[in-house]
Amino acid sequence: MIPTQRVILGAGLAILLIITAASIALDVKSRSDAAWVNHTVQVQKKISDLRVLLRRAESAARGYELYRSQGFSDEFQAVHAKIAPALAELKRDVRDSPDQVALLEGTEPLALRRIEIAATAMRLRAANDQAGIAALNSKAEGRGLMDTVMGNLDRLSAEEERLLAARSQDSRRTGIVLLGIDVAGAVLILLLVALVMRESRRTTGELQSSLEQTQAAKTALEAAVAERTEHLVAAHDELRLSVNVLQSTFRSMAEAVLVIDNEGTVLLSNPAAERMLLHRTGMNVGNLRALSDVFHGDGVTPLLPDELPSARVLRGEQFEELEMIVRPHSGNPPRQLMVSGRPMRDGQGNISGAVLVYHDATTSRETERQLHQSQKLDAIGKLTGGVAHDFNNMLTVISGNTETLVEKLKDQPELQRTARLIDDAAERCAELIQHLLAFARRQPLEPRNVDINAAISDIAKLLRPTLGEQIQIETVLEQGPMTTHIDPSRLTNAVLNMAINARDAMPNGGKLLLETHRVVLDEAYALANADVTPGPYVMLAVSDTGTGMPPDVQLKAFEPFFTTKEVGKGSGLGLSMVYGFVKQSGGHIKIYSEEGHGTTIKLYLPPGEGAAETAAGVTPQAEGGAETIFVVEDDPLVRNFVTAQLQSLGYKTVAAPDGKAALDLIEAGQSFDLLFTDVVIPGGMSGRELAEEVARRRPGLKVLYTSGYTDNAIVHHGKLDDGVMLLTKPYRRNQLAEMIRKALGANRASPSPPPPA
Repeated sequence: MIPTQRVILGAGLAILLIITAASIALDVKSRSDAAWVNHTVQVQKKISDLRVLLRRAESAARGYELYRSQGFSDEFQAVHAKIAPALAELKRDVRDSPDQVALLEGTEPLALRRIEIAATAMRLRAANDQAGIAALNSKAEGRGLMDTVMGNLDRLSAEEERLLAARSQDSRRTGIVLLGIDVAGAVLILLLVALVMRESRRTTGELQSSLEQTQAAKTALEAAVAERTEHLVAAHDELRLSVNVLQSTFRSMAEAVLVIDNEGTVLLSNPAAERMLLHRTGMNVGNLRALSDVFHGDGVTPLLPDELPSARVLRGEQFEELEMIVRPHSGNPPRQLMVSGRPMRDGQGNISGAVLVYHDATTSRETERQLHQSQKLDAIGKLTGGVAHDFNNMLTVISGNTETLVEKLKDQPELQRTARLIDDAAERCAELIQHLLAFARRQPLEPRNVDINAAISDIAKLLRPTLGEQIQIETVLEQGPMTTHIDPSRLTNAVLNMAINARDAMPNGGKLLLETHRVVLDEAYALANADVTPGPYVMLAVSDTGTGMPPDVQLKAFEPFFTTKEVGKGSGLGLSMVYGFVKQSGGHIKIYSEEGHGTTIKLYLPPGEGAAETAAGVTPQAEGGAETIFVVEDDPLVRNFVTAQLQSLGYKTVAAPDGKAALDLIEAGQSFDLLFTDVVIPGGMSGRELAEEVARRRPGLKVLYTSGYTDNAIVHHGKLDDGVMLLTKPYRRNQLAEMIRKALGANRASPSPPPPA
């Protein structure tokens, strides 16, 4: 090797030593930068841990305030003990930054003060010191302190983020410089090697070729790394999107979800669990169980501990829609829950926890119950309507003839007394049938616009002698004109029935309150009560201070013949009649009752349109006449009885058993002044259709209908058709006489076709 080459080689070695020393120094600095980055990350973690400790202490204090559970108190004490050491450790870690130390020293007393306020509140709550609690709450100091503490921690965290970014940038710059020095050193070494190996062209060529191949491999590797990085970024974005969708779905579910471990600790829950199960952070299934009484689906049989869903699913069972009733100790309404459970297993197949899903079926079960109740009551109503026609036909004959016997036996008191007993029994039967028809919504109503306040004031006067002095009657009537479209006589009967029930529930006296209000039943109320149409109503409430009703009695209160009174004290038809009347009138009825605290029955009646209509005056007792009455009645006993009664009043009569026979007589030229026909007659033609057919032959026909059970021939939507006169069976002689004279005196056109049902 020539001297020049030695000089160059020596200089190169010296430069290489300098580069190596610089590389070592930069490497030390790089390690220091990495240590500072790691230190900053650790400080960030401790700030986050301190924030979590403060939140846990506040949550535990709030949980203790809500539920008075010792578990929350223990958790608060445990967290409280960790806060001061955590603050001290954080202060040590940021001692290199005077600003951060100052900020943390200003935050520490605020945090400790906030925790002390929470501890004081818990001590006052444990001692039930309401005055102390009120004084503490009036200061409203705790929320402001916590907001300030969290704000300072956020500033501290932001400063650490800034330091982390700066130190990371320094570390990257150092790494770049270090890489450059390393590359320079490598290049220098190559040059030295080239000088030493200059004579070996072949070796140099091979080395160059190797370098080119390395560069190509590096380029290919960089391309592969870039492609892989792009795939990883895309996969990460997809994963993040999937996680967000799953989290949003989980949090927005209407069903409550609990994920528990095999010890019953709740690992994961959604907001619905807080609403439905009253779950709070830190609770396990044992804590939840202590908040409520839990029963089987019958609402009576308690669920034993090993029958609870959590116990069953942790034994390895899986189930769907396990029904149970939960009655919270807090006094909130009971909930009917349907629970599904699945165990979770680890890689060895052992149970590691479980997933429980709770569906609140309270509203749907109540709707099903109301629908079932409505169907049952409707079936009873149809049965009642089916027998009412024939029964009232018989009662018409019985009551009419006993009335005649009572009149004829004036000279024989004993026989007259017997006849009166028969007459009273017939009257009682008629009332029972009338109540059943009211319940069945088959009574013919004659609604009009009624001033509800005036009507209730009049009814209250009527009730005072009926209920007795031991019952105090009060009215609370909403001011201003308020009308309802209702049959006033049926309304009076309904209030009287409810008042008598209230009196019987107050054997030692009490107060009866009658209230009126304008109300609007909204869509939410209609969803919870399937038979309600949303809109405005006039509400009439009848309240008493009596013994109240248990829930099972409330469910049956509207059923006919159901009564809690002693035998002979009541028929059980009072509330069923009120129920049918309100429903037939297009209204709604609701019972609110609590044992030992009285009962309120609310009638939601359809509002009237326009001013209240005045009631018709009392018609004087009618006498007979000389006109000809055409009687159409299929029951021979009733037909003979009616014709005899009409003849005794001086009328001439013509009779037919059905529509065909009546039309045959009319076609033959039979003259008459009034058609008196039963609504329900055989032969495929109703009384209404017969009247229409006769009216086509004889315009200006006067018609009086009679029936023991009205159908859609003359009654639609619960009210008599316009222009229709009806004498309801059973009826008395004077009622017959009055309606005959009224029908004969009315100049009515032929009846119009019935509106659609």
